[in-house]
Amino acid sequence: MEGSILVEMMKKREGFLGRVAATFVMVTAVGLCAASVSAESPVANQSIPGIGSPLVPNGGGAEGNLDAAEAVAEVVASHPLIPALKIAQSGMDKIRETVQDYSCTVVKRERIDGKLGEHEYMFAKIRQAPFSVYLYFLGPESLKGQEVLFVDGRNEGNMLAHAGSGVRAMVGMVSLKPTSMMAMQGNRYPVTELGVENLTRRLIEVAEHDSQFGECTVNFFPNAKVNGRVCTCIQVEHPVPRKNFRFHLARVFIDDEISIPIRYESYDWPREAGGQAVLMEEYTYMNVKLNNGFTDADFDARNTAYKFGAK
Repeated sequence: MEGSILVEMMKKREGFLGRVAATFVMVTAVGLCAASVSAESPVANQSIPGIGSPLVPNGGGAEGNLDAAEAVAEVVASHPLIPALKIAQSGMDKIRETVQDYSCTVVKRERIDGKLGEHEYMFAKIRQAPFSVYLYFLGPESLKGQEVLFVDGRNEGNMLAHAGSGVRAMVGMVSLKPTSMMAMQGNRYPVTELGVENLTRRLIEVAEHDSQFGECTVNFFPNAKVNGRVCTCIQVEHPVPRKNFRFHLARVFIDDEISIPIRYESYDWPREAGGQAVLMEEYTYMNVKLNNGFTDADFDARNTAYKFGAK
């Protein structure tokens, strides 16, 4: 009887761990996108200036007797996403040149299987090379105290995690493949997709992809604020659902001082004509502190400041 209970506990525990794995990432739908800041958002002092004329005009398509390659080149060259793409590429260069590690508080919310989950809060340490992640869950109460570790090239490529309290904590530390069914339960992305460099890379990939097509409006809003930080908001909208597009509306907020994205949100098309856009995911990095000098000990389950129980 006790054995079967413990097995069931382990299954539930591993399912929870997956929710941790995808923390930040704001990553797959991230095409320099945007939507209104939700009134439900817990992020304090976040504001967007009123919608005005876009600073970047909409791009035109290819005209005349151009072959396919020339047509694509013309569309791309004049596409409204090009300025945003250049910003993302510049940001990637700065991250790689100047950022070794960072700590922050992450606020995450995702829609899984059609259901929008509650906000999750976690303290995070991220190291660029080797890519390393430590997470400590601050809330909600059901997740508080949970910890996750991932270091590229270590622990057989697995993430390590444990519950914070209650019955699940009795299972202790577990090791999971980041993309396994258990690890991905309740998550849109694996822990390997976490972090500002991964986010910026996805921004570039999606912007390059979407710049091949029309039906795209891009607006820039300076002096937007996220948790008191002054940002430039890049807003992208695809008004008509197409198989080429991964989102309807999204926003990326780039911190003006540290030049990295600190908030991302994306929305699906309304379920009915005239309806509201559907929030799919939102991620906010607060209290970002760059270049803390993290060492291997910060990403080691044997660290006595952590509660993995490893020896």
